Amino acid sequence: MNSVLSEKAVIVEIKGKIIELLPKKSGQSTNGEWHKQEYILETESQYPKKICFMVWGEKIDQFNIKEGEAVEVSIDLESREYNGRWYTDVKAWKVSREGTNADSAYSNTSQHHYTQQDTISPTLDDDEIPF
Repeated sequence: MNSVLSEKAVIVEIKGKIIELLPKKSGQSTNGEWHKQEYILETESQYPKKICFMVWGEKIDQFNIKEGEAVEVSIDLESREYNGRWYTDVKAWKVSREGTNADSAYSNTSQHHYTQQDTISPTLDDDEIPF
């Protein structure tokens, strides 16, 4: 796992194997329809770690992540408070397959830019958590 500190963000890159695809979720918010999919990646290290990350919107089809693939995922980390508890999102903005040139990987630009559609959160009921 690598991280690079820049003026704008901390960029984290995680290498591993996709061991599980969780069911796609979608819904409607005041900003429109939203879609997300979560994946479980197991790192390649002496003491492997499992990391759940998510992909929003059109990037789900663009990345086309499959179970069993070896990938390098560039992620953004963001935490927010809701009703006195903190929740952290791990959002992928670039995915590279093993054996591909990272510069030509599945990313729109060299830096990440989520569109408003990519970051829409669902409308919450009193009993729901904010993701």
